[in-house]
This record gives sequence, structure tokens and C-alpha cells, in this order.
Amino acid sequence: MFTGIVECTGTVTARTPIEKGARYTINIPFAAELALGDSVAVNGCCLTVDRICGSAVEFDLLSQTMRVTSLGTLYPGSACNLERAMGTNGRFGGHLVMGHVDTTGTVTAISPVGQDHMVRIRIPAEYLRYTIDKGSICIDGISLTIAAIHPDTAELEFWITPHTWQRTIMQYYAPGTIVDIEVDMIAKYVEKMFGKKTS
Repeated sequence: MFTGIVECTGTVTARTPIEKGARYTINIPFAAELALGDSVAVNGCCLTVDRICGSAVEFDLLSQTMRVTSLGTLYPGSACNLERAMGTNGRFGGHLVMGHVDTTGTVTAISPVGQDHMVRIRIPAEYLRYTIDKGSICIDGISLTIAAIHPDTAELEFWITPHTWQRTIMQYYAPGTIVDIEVDMIAKYVEKMFGKKTS
């Protein structure tokens, strides 16, 4: 379980093909605090630490993970958002994030507004039912508040503060960037309990 509060960014240093997937090596600032088997959210996708060598941490990804998340677009030199699994003794600053990516979206617009940035992201229309105005959603592992919903274009609008912009990979976004989406898990539970899906 994660909170969607990105601790820092890391850099992919190697991508090696393996049977049915790939092994990624990522330079992680908090590598010294990790142990084998620990969970780390990489762009919001929960991965298991397989090997640690100094600041280099290795993860094995299945081909399905690479296909259904943005991680398949990462290559050496790519930056990524990082968060360790939530501790029971820490503050809970974001929202409940499982690290299970539901789908991907596409950045459609970015506009600086004063010291902030407005970002629009198009998601598959069927996932709009899990969104509400001022509700939470996880974008590339970042817990964000939805500022506006545009159902006609299936776009979500976000206002990004300087703190989030500077500490995450959002600063590298451009129209066309593919991002990982995890919708609010509580909304999915409510949908299952009531047994009715509406678009």
C-alpha cells in the first residue's frame, strides 16, 4: 500500500530483456534503506526489489506489466517517480494507493499559470465513472486532486503546485506523454458492492 506522495525521482540506468519481460536497473536515492523483497512504486506501479548494488536497484517486470503500464516506454536515461510502501508509523498525506495500475492516459495540454501549472490528461472514457470533482486519483504514482472533469473529451484537469512540479517527473511532461492511472480504490469497491456500472 502506498500514499501517492512521491519521495523522489530516480533514473533508469539499464533495461535488459529476460524471458517474458525485462529487468530494469534504477538508480534510487534511498537504495541503502531497501531490502530484498521490498515494494517500491515506480511511476505508481508496485515493483519488488530483486537486487541491490549500491544505489542501483533491480526489478523484474513481466511483459504484461510493460504492456499495460507506462513502464514499457522507459529506457536508460528515463526519469521515474519513486515511493516506498507505506509504513504503519508514518503520516498519511495522500490517499489509499495500491500500486496496481488500472490503465494509462495521455497528457493533452500543459499551461503555466503563474507559478503553477495546469495539466490535462485524457483517460479511457470508461474510467470516468470512478472520478468526481475534487476527488483523488493517482497519476504516475502521484496523488492528485481532480480540478475539473471534461466528459466530452474524457479529460481530467489538474492544477500542479511548484512543489509537486519540481519534485516529480511532471516537469518533463509534454503533450503525448503516456502516464499510469490508478483510480480511487474506494470507488471501485462501492461499484462492486452496488453491482451497477454507469458511464
